[in-house]
Parts: sequence; structure tokens; C-alpha cells
Amino acid sequence: MRWLVTFLGVCLLTAAEPAPQSPTPDAAQETTPQTIVCLGDSLTAGYGLEEAQAWPALMQAMASADGRDWQVINAGVSGDTTQSARKRVAWALKAKPTVVVIALGGNDGLRGIEPRLMEGNLHAIIRQVRAAGARPVLAGMQIPTNFPVERREEFTAVFPRLAERENIALIPFLLAGVGGEAKLNQADRIHPNAAGQKLLAATVYFVLVPLLSTQPSAELTPQLTAQPARTAAP
Repeated sequence: MRWLVTFLGVCLLTAAEPAPQSPTPDAAQETTPQTIVCLGDSLTAGYGLEEAQAWPALMQAMASADGRDWQVINAGVSGDTTQSARKRVAWALKAKPTVVVIALGGNDGLRGIEPRLMEGNLHAIIRQVRAAGARPVLAGMQIPTNFPVERREEFTAVFPRLAERENIALIPFLLAGVGGEAKLNQADRIHPNAAGQKLLAATVYFVLVPLLSTQPSAELTPQLTAQPARTAAP
């Protein structure tokens, strides 16, 4: 089976032949179990939802259905800033992850923390992850349009600049296609609902599959367009 994920939904295809099918080429290449820690805030924790509805659990289900030997750990804590998350990185690394997805920064932006301080914290987290032998993946974030343009640009620029400087994979915008969309968010218009979380899972999965596959499939090349966030990110 193969998951073909788009931002319009996820469709599961089954083979027409009744005989047992061999794993897809990409999945077959992954003979070593991969542990993925998702270090984030309430967007990752799945605020307002069951844990099984949060994007790390959904990504685990996608990987398992795709025949990938992944263990996805949700290390999201509601209200976390980059500073508070920095203090618990050592705890998250006890799982000996292959990859750590760093999905932080929304609360820094909302609380008016200087982007340069946020960047310093993210840089420190990246260094801790690398020192533990894991691969960091950085998820970009944006702040709402009611912030001054200069501040929004300064904030948003932190993520691609840091990813380029550290030569790490970047998820351009964690809330791509979700931020500001009422039908994909809870009543507070801040936290994704169950449907929105599915798109977050797809966004991250698109990036991780090529990183963890020996021969990544062209079908899984991400087409992510960062759009201005019209609502806050926790």
C-alpha cells in the first residue's frame, strides 16, 4: 500500500490482486527502525483533541500503513516557548531518536519575544539534537497579520535563515493550508481541529519520507506554499 497525500485529503489505495503484495520500494529500503521525536507546543500536543488526533499520532498511522518502521513520539507541551522547550530537550533525547522535528516559535511570537532570542534558543536546541546523534528538522512558523509587517518579516525569516546556516531540513510553514482557515481550526481559531491536524501530519510526512528513505519517491515530493498566518499560533 502507498499513501498519496495531498492537502485535499489522504486516500488509501489497496492492491487489486488477492495475492500478497511486496512492500513499496521506498518502504522496503527502510530496514532499520526510525524513532522520531516531535518537539513542539500545543499545535503538536493536539490541544483540544484526543492524543490520537494530533499530527504525530496521525503521522505514525500513515507511516505504519506505508510499511515504514517508525516510532513517532509526541513531545509537544502546550504553552511552550523556545526557551522552555530548550530546558527539556535532554529529556526528549532519552528516546535516542533518529530525527527530532523542532516545531516551536509560535508562542515566542505571540508573547513578543525578540526574534533574535528565539533564534538563539532554536540554534541551541539544534546543537543539542546533533550532539545526541539525531537529525534536526526545523518547522517554520508565522505570526498573525495584526502584527507590524516589519516584525512579521523579521520573525518569519528566522526559520529559513537558521535552516540554511545549519544545513538542516526545513518545513517552510507547519500550518500551511491550515492557519487562518476557519473550517480547519477549533472555535478559538488558533488550534487546528481534527481535519486541520491531518494536514499538519501530511506536511511533516512529506518532508520526513525523503530524509529517511534510501530512494525517495517523486510522488512524495512536497509542494508546500507558505501563506501569511491570519490567526495566532500557540
